Amino acid sequence: MPDSKPSVLFVCVHNAGRSQMAAAFLTHLARGRVEVRSAGSAPAASVNPAAVQAMAEVGIDISAEIPKVLTTGAVQASDVVITMGCGDTCPVFPGKKYLDWALEDPAGRGIESVRPIRDQIERHVRSLLSDLRPR
Repeated sequence: MPDSKPSVLFVCVHNAGRSQMAAAFLTHLARGRVEVRSAGSAPAASVNPAAVQAMAEVGIDISAEIPKVLTTGAVQASDVVITMGCGDTCPVFPGKKYLDWALEDPAGRGIESVRPIRDQIERHVRSLLSDLRPR
């Protein structure tokens, strides 16, 4: 029986910037080897336009993404849960790996301020991908 893909859930408050960029980078870099989800504890109405622009600059289109609400089911279905500023709103379940990435919130910022956040997220995702193994 083949190993199943590891699954990762990225969580931030609005699911409109950091978690969307992280999910897009992991989806792009993993090329189908990882199941990727993202959600927010208080989702925004749409993805941050500066985040969309910043990702487009590196060839990744997130313009069609829609912020999603964080559910217990999404956490239960994930092997790794990565939080980015959502505090204690993420439910904790035994057997999950939890990481917290301290990243600035790109909400309300222009593209010049979002690019360094995007680049920091990419570095984190590349490191994470090298650590992920099939379950």
